[in-house]
Amino acid sequence: MRDDGADAAGLPRGTAGMRQRNPSSGPRYGLARVLSKQGLCSRTVATRWVLAGRVAVHGRVVLNPEFPVPAQDLGSVSIDGRALRPPEGVYLMLNKPRGLVTTTTDEQGRETVYRCFDGAGLGWIAPVGRLDKASEGLLLFTNDPGWAARITDPATGPHKRYHVQVDELPDAAVLRTLETGVDCDGERLQATGARLLRSGGRNAWLEIVLAEGRNRQIRRLMAACGLRVLRLVRVAIGDLALGQLGKGQWRRLEAAEITLLAGIDWSPPAA
Repeated sequence: MRDDGADAAGLPRGTAGMRQRNPSSGPRYGLARVLSKQGLCSRTVATRWVLAGRVAVHGRVVLNPEFPVPAQDLGSVSIDGRALRPPEGVYLMLNKPRGLVTTTTDEQGRETVYRCFDGAGLGWIAPVGRLDKASEGLLLFTNDPGWAARITDPATGPHKRYHVQVDELPDAAVLRTLETGVDCDGERLQATGARLLRSGGRNAWLEIVLAEGRNRQIRRLMAACGLRVLRLVRVAIGDLALGQLGKGQWRRLEAAEITLLAGIDWSPPAA
């Protein structure tokens, strides 16, 4: 029997993102939300299941996606007559190629990041944050919404580090402005850190660190400082670096990486 302080997925017990063990306690939420929060599917798909009469609670079919159930109570819920159990946690990192959109499907028919997982049989997974179509680099995926929420929380989540190629060599004043921030469309945009990595005759590479992710934040910040982004690569989230992972390639995160990204100190048990 496993007794090393970790669950069957190799994760420390009692950490963020782990599902509560007492289904009768805690607040009640809509049925579709409960299903999605367990990592079974998106809330949109869960709503479709409920409206189609596929979901039952305590043996009775429920047609209301907002029907209140305990937040973690899957023991009373069934789909197509089969009782549900939370799936094993899936935690992945992908080196996103440029030109793919970060969405499940795209109404314009553009290729999405899910192309990189074709044939992997991973079940439902969702991106943790986003990278726009023209951006590339480190992108996380999981079926654990609680863990994802900790990663994306601007107050507690890890910083994100980017390498950004711009169309000219910025001086020290511009680098200071990137850190002190600018007002743009009613928002205050600023980098936690900005430094010059290297430069050529007509362009330069900068390292930009962000404490939170906003829509096209780096591109907007650069434009406000008179710089045009030629290339944007996310190279690290917290202490998790992209490393030598090939473009379009992915790997599962190790247990220590999963907990440290979520801000939980954990060391493997002594041998």
